[in-house]
Amino acid sequence: MHVVILAAARHPLRQPFAGGLESLTWALVRGLRERGVDVTLFAGPGSDPALGARELEVRPLELSTLARADVSMPPEPWLREHHAYLQVMLELRDRADVDVIHNNSLHFLPLALAQSCRAPMLTTLHTPPTPWLEPAISLMDQTRSRFVAVSHHTARQWSHVTRAEVVHNGVDTSVWTPGPGGDDLVWVGRIVPEKAPHEAIRIALVSGRRIRLAGPIGDPAYFRAQVEPLLGPTVDYLGHLDVPALTTLLGRSAALVVTPEWDEPYGLVAAESLSCGTPVVGYDRGGLAEFVAPDCGVLVRPGDVDAAAREVERVCALDRRRCREHARTSCSLDTMVEAYLDHYTRLSPTLGRAA
Repeated sequence: MHVVILAAARHPLRQPFAGGLESLTWALVRGLRERGVDVTLFAGPGSDPALGARELEVRPLELSTLARADVSMPPEPWLREHHAYLQVMLELRDRADVDVIHNNSLHFLPLALAQSCRAPMLTTLHTPPTPWLEPAISLMDQTRSRFVAVSHHTARQWSHVTRAEVVHNGVDTSVWTPGPGGDDLVWVGRIVPEKAPHEAIRIALVSGRRIRLAGPIGDPAYFRAQVEPLLGPTVDYLGHLDVPALTTLLGRSAALVVTPEWDEPYGLVAAESLSCGTPVVGYDRGGLAEFVAPDCGVLVRPGDVDAAAREVERVCALDRRRCREHARTSCSLDTMVEAYLDHYTRLSPTLGRAA
């Protein structure tokens, strides 16, 4: 089986990961190769050398003086990303050695050009509908393309343009290993308004517990205005950590606080936390309730800081072994990879006949 995986181009697939999408794609490539799948990966510049990725980049971007003088010229990073995907899709158009193209990008061009390729395409829907992707899906011929969503919630959000089956995201439970727990709360993620770490800090302050935060600062203005003023003796920001450091942090925490101000398509950090034996408390948004089981955490009405704070002590007392077991049986990378292999086989006529 030869699978081409198209990653998102904006960030490299390397530690410390920019977000869950990068972490997930990195783990998927490794999981498929461990099962003997021939994977060709197209990913952003600077990705983990061990992945052997082809770079999604056009170097140099050759534009004439007249083209650059066009008053309507979009930003050059947008042009680079656009033409990088165009270059890849034109290459794949005539490739006869590819069984399936797995589109893990957030760009519209792979979808727009999917029908020009010999190989069928499977696209994972990682986000709610966007103004770039929604029209591309609604206008395309879907007879040789299939879609999966990372949660039932996300599948419902896209149901007006396509029918998507569900493959929940998975975590490598051999990497995200259990820890002894601790007294402090923890929040992990991109520091941006929609992830709302300032809400997690408020929950910790009301509960009387210390909290530690980790993740890349995606919006410096938001960090300076909403997060930095709250840092102090009981609120620490630890920076952008790699996976081993995050595993240690989660494993030595009492509970993970999740406080999205948008509908999380899945919520990978919660699955990672459960794999480390650490229960979850926070807001019931998006796909989180699909895998945060009642004996592994509590999700309250979004925005209700006091309700979440009241649940902190009960959540911290939950059985850590049960959290770990739930992650192993319901949130594992193995389960996700096997589900994708099944989709590849059903989508590709050649693989389907071989099966």
